[in-house]
Amino acid sequence: MKKELLFSLLVAVGSLAQADNYKVTSPNQRIAVEVSTGATTTYKVVWDGQTIVNPSPLSMTFDNGRVIGRNMKVNAVDQITVDQVLHPVVRQKSETIDDHYNQMTLQSDGYSLMFRVYDDGVAYRFATQMNDSLKVLNEEVDFCFPEDYNILFPEERSMLSAQQPLFKPMKLSEVRTDSYCSTPMLVKLNDKARLFISESDLESYPGMFLRKQGKLELAGKFAAVSLEDYKTDDRQIFPTKRADYIAKVAGTRNYPWRAMIVAEDDAKLMTNQLIYKLAPESEGDYSWVKPGKIAWDWYNALILTGVDFKCGINNDTYKYYIDFASKYGIEYVVLDDGWSEAWDVTKTVPEIDMPMLVSYAKQKKVDLILWVSWAPFREKLDEAMDLFEKWGIKGIKMDFMNRDDQEMVDFYYEVARKAAQHKLLVDFHGAYKPTGWLRTFPHVLTSEGVAGLENHKWGSFVTPTHNVTLPFTRMVAGPMDYTPGAMVNYHAKDHKIWFNLPASVGTRCHQLGMYVVYESPLQMLADSPSKYLREPECMEFLSQVPVVWDETRVLQARVGEYVVVARRKGDVWYIGGMTGEKGQTFEINLDFIKGNKTLTYWEDGVNVDMDANDFARRSRKVKQGDNFIIKMYDGGGFAAIIK
Repeated sequence: MKKELLFSLLVAVGSLAQADNYKVTSPNQRIAVEVSTGATTTYKVVWDGQTIVNPSPLSMTFDNGRVIGRNMKVNAVDQITVDQVLHPVVRQKSETIDDHYNQMTLQSDGYSLMFRVYDDGVAYRFATQMNDSLKVLNEEVDFCFPEDYNILFPEERSMLSAQQPLFKPMKLSEVRTDSYCSTPMLVKLNDKARLFISESDLESYPGMFLRKQGKLELAGKFAAVSLEDYKTDDRQIFPTKRADYIAKVAGTRNYPWRAMIVAEDDAKLMTNQLIYKLAPESEGDYSWVKPGKIAWDWYNALILTGVDFKCGINNDTYKYYIDFASKYGIEYVVLDDGWSEAWDVTKTVPEIDMPMLVSYAKQKKVDLILWVSWAPFREKLDEAMDLFEKWGIKGIKMDFMNRDDQEMVDFYYEVARKAAQHKLLVDFHGAYKPTGWLRTFPHVLTSEGVAGLENHKWGSFVTPTHNVTLPFTRMVAGPMDYTPGAMVNYHAKDHKIWFNLPASVGTRCHQLGMYVVYESPLQMLADSPSKYLREPECMEFLSQVPVVWDETRVLQARVGEYVVVARRKGDVWYIGGMTGEKGQTFEINLDFIKGNKTLTYWEDGVNVDMDANDFARRSRKVKQGDNFIIKMYDGGGFAAIIK
């Protein structure tokens, strides 16, 4: 369904001399964007009559001397209303997505400035119609705030980053003048309301960081184009010399959306899909895309117990992983680092017989995904994809990019397009945050850009508090490859760091709850198959829980403190809960189910205070409207199936 109204206001130049103020509101009239042109073009965001973003300048500077957005002469104003329903190929949160917005486009000489206002957010972008071979020297992106808001600041130490920061709570005024963060970042407008800043449709352009500018202002920061680089022995390529411009672009193009989500509370923030809606629609047939769960080898160091062969990177070990996946209906096994020669991803190591493993997996109704380091992969990109398709490989997990300058963003898009041609799924690891990939490229099912479970191999900083911050920060941008599923669990005070035998911080049910709370249409089971086989009660849940959803309801939510989510796939409901530092008890009303059901649930055990691994599996009959108590311990969790 689509309804679109178009109004074009063509006004003589002379009559526009004084008409330098423009306004566009959301369909429900609660959000307004006020734009002022002149020597400087600024935008202001007003929500329910309150200014939440002060007049903030925006412009782009090119090497041809043009500074668009400055001294802007508006020749026409186009306004449209769009009301349609999107049907995502991959249902990250829901079966359908309402896409209803008002849009205002200010037309000037050689460029336009577009503002799109939804009931739950705002976005703007530039578009140019100029001669080709332009260089963007800088883009002025400013967020000027009227108050010293509390924020969650994902501070970075370098722009050569895998974008896995912790979201540090602080006030705007406390951000150091020499510090900057990756996006997304979160602003707490008050005790409940949130402003979320990120971007969408990032094609052939560097990603946006935010730096301190003035006391209550954040400004865009972008990596410059790489001119020279250095290849390391560890399969990395690092820029050593950068240009004085951030992008080389075609004269006619759209630029990324600067997106601001406005949410009344944390629950609405978590269900927001603005980044997805702003991205271009996919082109072509993606009916072959198959989301699913993956048995992963790297977190658990391929350590198996109770077997009669030496575990490691070899055929016998991966056949064991395949047997485990087949037993529990897990769709994929990933072969992580070590299956190929270091700088040649078309050559397996002697211990791996790839055609045999693919054939063995297919007999077991399991498919294989291959890990690749981006730099060697780039050197043989076409040859490797041809070979992977010939082998029968179903996807790639590309890693170690750790950059989002224009060159790297271009490579992401090249990989996505070519992978689609070969019907290969994609997981971007060591990656920048998603910017609408799941809509434009439905086979790009997930990405990292998050401090996830693997960090327990070398530290204890991924805490339950961090884990219940992610659904309201990084995950709002798109699916995240956190890689949950630890079957060895400790409380923070007891946590031990052991690279090859890692354990998580938080309870066992904290890990189980992640499979409902965290969105990833390609979801890992991170721990060793040997450990899962010793945990049949946990595998009862993990084997059933889906990775895509027809409906999502956030039942309880508080960023950094707790989250309880109910999700539906078909006629089966799943509930996932997680707490931060402090435990929580909630009474949940089951008004969303229909008829008489069986509720099977996994909760923190009676002795969980002494052993974070302790849990209890229970079952009871329920019906629509029943109340149910969810009790979660410190760093705890909850998981349930209702069917």
